[in-house]
Amino acid sequence: MLTFAHLWCFAFLPLPWLLRLALPAQQRHEVSVRVPFGSRLRKVLGQPGISPIKRTDWEGAILNSLIWLCVLTAVARPQWVEPPVVKEVPTRDLLLLVDLSGSMDQEDFQNSAGKKVARLDAVKEVLSEFLEKRKGDRVGLVVFGDAAYLQTPFTTDLKLALDLLAECEVGMAGPRTAFGDAIGLGVGLFDEDSDRSKTIIALTDGNDTKSHLPPVEAARVAAQRDITIYTVAIGDPTTVGEDKLDEQGLKDVASEAGGKYFFAADREHLAGIYDELNKIETNQIQTVSHRPRTDVYYLPLLAGLCLSILNKAWLARRGRRNHSSHQRHHHIRVNPVTGEMEVAA
Repeated sequence: MLTFAHLWCFAFLPLPWLLRLALPAQQRHEVSVRVPFGSRLRKVLGQPGISPIKRTDWEGAILNSLIWLCVLTAVARPQWVEPPVVKEVPTRDLLLLVDLSGSMDQEDFQNSAGKKVARLDAVKEVLSEFLEKRKGDRVGLVVFGDAAYLQTPFTTDLKLALDLLAECEVGMAGPRTAFGDAIGLGVGLFDEDSDRSKTIIALTDGNDTKSHLPPVEAARVAAQRDITIYTVAIGDPTTVGEDKLDEQGLKDVASEAGGKYFFAADREHLAGIYDELNKIETNQIQTVSHRPRTDVYYLPLLAGLCLSILNKAWLARRGRRNHSSHQRHHHIRVNPVTGEMEVAA
């Protein structure tokens, strides 16, 4: 679509005609050669005088009008507007905390095919389905064991997040659980001045055995920065020792950070938890569009230049043709008998 950045420039279209009316051209009559028998020459030639070489008025008006229109069109800055380019703007920063401690290797979950798989494999499978629905979010991934590590920084490339999640293995971050340190690392990853919603989803099957920062204290810091934490407990609540499931601690973390606690006994429960999270954390997609503009002012400018060159070339050719016709006039001589001027053949 063609548009003009300065459409008001076309208001100057009648300006040359207004100037011509207000400031008419000065008429000057200059004599090139004075001869005492000029009137006799004109009488013999039968011509009132030498007329200047000129075109008819309508030809000049049309050419000059077209040139002026081309100049005004270029000054108005014509632009070709391209189809809109739509971009999705993230409305939420979603951080996943995934426990990679040794107990995540227990095969007490069933996958979608009904086969017994490790807890981490079930988490990967359900997380993949969950992330595919998070279009419009920025997703990050933190894994933790003896310490917490950033696996994926915040990104809108969900495929990248899924690929890096698939590379996670049990024990790669250590056998124990530093849940509090993982929350602390996650809190530091969020932009404090961002208007996006900030959410953490933590998946763990054990109590905190290695953190320097207690999980509840880390949750309080998160709440102060408007970060919501949802905790998902994975494991057997009857387990004792270091691998026991600290349900109360996970409930306290979720409560401190304004989130909710969930317990996943098997893959079906885990999938149901993500369905509920999808309802709680409604996925709002904000889009912005931009229509690229390309300046094409050079086209009318080029057209005006071509018209001006053609105009000058036409005038030069017309002038040479008229000059040749004047040179073909008969010569004037004085009759020796009568003393009168006459045109010689």
